[in-house]
Amino acid sequence: MTGASNIKATRREWIGLLILVLPTLLVSMDMTVTYLALPVLSASLKPTSAELLWITDIFGFLEAGLLVVMGALGDRIGLRKLLISGALAFTAASVFAAFSPTAFWLIIARAVMGITGATLLPTVLSLIRNMFHDDVERTFAMGLYTTCFSAGTVLGPVIGGFLLSHFWWGSIFLMPVPIILILLVTAPALLPEFKDPDAKALDFSSAILLIAATLLVIFGVKQMAQNGFSWFPLLFTVAGAGLAALFLRRQKLLPHPLIDLNLFRISGFTVALAALFIGLFSWSGIFLFVGQYLQSVLGLNSFNAGLWMLPGAMGSILFCMLAPVAVRRFSRGKMIVAGLTILAIGTALLALLTTSSLSLLVIATFLMSAGCGLTVTLGIDMVVSSAPTNKAGAAAGISETSTAFGGSFGVAILGSIYTALYRGSMAPNIPADVNSGDADTALSTIGSAAAIANKLHNVRLLNQAREAFVRSLHITAAICALTIVVIVVMVAVKNKKGGLTISNNL
Repeated sequence: MTGASNIKATRREWIGLLILVLPTLLVSMDMTVTYLALPVLSASLKPTSAELLWITDIFGFLEAGLLVVMGALGDRIGLRKLLISGALAFTAASVFAAFSPTAFWLIIARAVMGITGATLLPTVLSLIRNMFHDDVERTFAMGLYTTCFSAGTVLGPVIGGFLLSHFWWGSIFLMPVPIILILLVTAPALLPEFKDPDAKALDFSSAILLIAATLLVIFGVKQMAQNGFSWFPLLFTVAGAGLAALFLRRQKLLPHPLIDLNLFRISGFTVALAALFIGLFSWSGIFLFVGQYLQSVLGLNSFNAGLWMLPGAMGSILFCMLAPVAVRRFSRGKMIVAGLTILAIGTALLALLTTSSLSLLVIATFLMSAGCGLTVTLGIDMVVSSAPTNKAGAAAGISETSTAFGGSFGVAILGSIYTALYRGSMAPNIPADVNSGDADTALSTIGSAAAIANKLHNVRLLNQAREAFVRSLHITAAICALTIVVIVVMVAVKNKKGGLTISNNL
């Protein structure tokens, strides 16, 4: 299919779309709300530091590792069937999480939530692909999908904060229950079933290779993001890359592969994946520092810092909604170039921050989130729409995995660059009256430096840490902005050659 189709959606498809955004909303809410509950949860369950880390990480870790496999599974057994069964299992795991008696059982519940959550987003995207055939209508549907995802990240902490102030910590895990119940009641009547009639049985060897490769790489990257570079996480990352190579080799040899590698021969598919990756790489990696700047440099409390991050969230929501309107006049390729350009400008503005630039930070984060929202909306649309309808599940899984990898690598790589720069900038400027132990602590992060400065009542140490943070952020943001510009040029050239049109002819 090239160009817009004349097949318009009926009332059933539009009502079905409203049902499909429900799991999108709950997954994004669940991703953000857990961090808010950590203090209360820690007091109640008394987890170790390692257990606390797994409580927060295990959901996204397993979800990212299973997205492609679940997408391919949906193509085989039926998208609606997988969505309903996955939603039911997600609800059961959420209830178990709410009433978990120990940290160990909460980790198990969160793991099951991650596994079952991996069924939701790919099936939602692929159902949208199969329900909306007109290009403009489908882009609107994708825009609503990404808008709801962005809105969920904002609503999660707000609703979660209300629940935590009135109920016990487990109440935040019950948020999905009413949403899923609506989905379970309405989906059989409102959502059509789609599956690949020619699909063969799932190749379990390929599935195991892909899951192992993805999990190993993400684990290695997350460890480097949290603890800095070392050989231990690098070993996991390299092992994962090796398994990925074996997986790709197996796909070339199988008559019916888990992932049809011919998808990557479609220019719109591969370039849109690159745009998705760099969009989440930049946004996730740089936003790692925004909260630190607001609290440790400007001295705001966590509540006020959260309020000043809302304009960025609103920028994402606004431009996700703008995307379907813009594609009526401009091509998707041009709009992806525009989104990445806005993201690059917002990132570059961070290189101009001082230790008192709240207004500039708000403008920069608004532009970054707006550019990322526009890029992700149209990038996902192009990735999923470039694939044949019977491969929509696999394509949706690949698009979601690309964003997951982009976010993980952004935090790891940009976080490592910043850490090296901060330590190099801070080391020669630590006041002489600070002992070696406190100095080593102050070199780790600006938060640690602020804690030491407050303990010692050393204003000079705090000011030096703030200056070092800003200088390090300048260079990190500049490197990130230049990286985005390279991708902008690549996408613009490909678009000029006509390679960014939606086509599913393999």
